[in-house]
Amino acid sequence: MTAPTSQDGSARHKRLVIYLNDHLAGATAGVELARRTAEEHRASPFGGALENLRKEISQDRQALVRLLADLDVPVRHYKVYGAWLAEKAGRAKPNGRLVRRSGLSLLVELEALRLGVQGKAALWRGLLAASAQDARLHADRLEELLRRAERQIETLDSLHGRAAPALLEGAGAPQPS
Repeated sequence: MTAPTSQDGSARHKRLVIYLNDHLAGATAGVELARRTAEEHRASPFGGALENLRKEISQDRQALVRLLADLDVPVRHYKVYGAWLAEKAGRAKPNGRLVRRSGLSLLVELEALRLGVQGKAALWRGLLAASAQDARLHADRLEELLRRAERQIETLDSLHGRAAPALLEGAGAPQPS
């Protein structure tokens, strides 16, 4: 077996830069979606749980930003701004209403948040697996972040399970604030 060359290390670092910046872009969109969802539903039965998710998702993004700094990974601002803009543009999707949100908005937002949290959990799992080879990756912190992501998935599943029947059947649907 041959020793890795500096070109191998350079290629690995380049892949890491791309991978972590893609996750940072996703985290940026996730923070915006979580903020908007929590604000829209703060007076609903889901408001408290959504606000807690918003705080945690924001904290997780900050943990990722710190990780990029620890790993000497430069932030690709165009990806972050692009994701922020894409989340804003996603609000303009047709929903059968001209100005108001549709009754299905909460369901779609919960599903989008869950997809984002699943991606975040996959990131933490991957970095945790790599932590044995890279002392800059703190396994304890990554395990903590992974457990939090798993709890967020459980919370989103619970909220979805409560919202879906009401929204899809139209009986007692929670109204956005």
